Amino acid sequence: MSPGMIVLIILVVLLAAAVAALVYRGLALRGGGTPAILRVLPQHDCSGWRHGLIRYGDDTLVFYKLSSLRPGPDMRISRQGIEVSSRRAPTAAESDIMTEDIVILDIVDGDGSYEIALDSGAKTAFLSWVESRPSGRSQRRRPY
Repeated sequence: MSPGMIVLIILVVLLAAAVAALVYRGLALRGGGTPAILRVLPQHDCSGWRHGLIRYGDDTLVFYKLSSLRPGPDMRISRQGIEVSSRRAPTAAESDIMTEDIVILDIVDGDGSYEIALDSGAKTAFLSWVESRPSGRSQRRRPY
């Protein structure tokens, strides 16, 4: 086999792997979730925002970026440590990527600080999910 043919085979295999990853990610995102825009703090100006989907679990919130090929979630935030420190409307610079009915929540957990932009219905669902978490004091006891 010639070196050109080997290179061509390698490129076809890499392309097939990329297409498979893209299809897998697309199918995973079609499974549902809440549209959100999230960024890790600190950031300057209005940079760092990522569009994606959030899904609520019993213990964690997972965020899937729309522009990622990663097979699993791009970020996990622990439910037990989430504190909502403030809320605000988008700035004039952020209005290019957000509508006027969006609310931006500043959240902190044990691992870092984030801003999450949600519409009013999604904001209500998020705050309900955070507020309904079990108390840190309550723990299941194992039978002896």
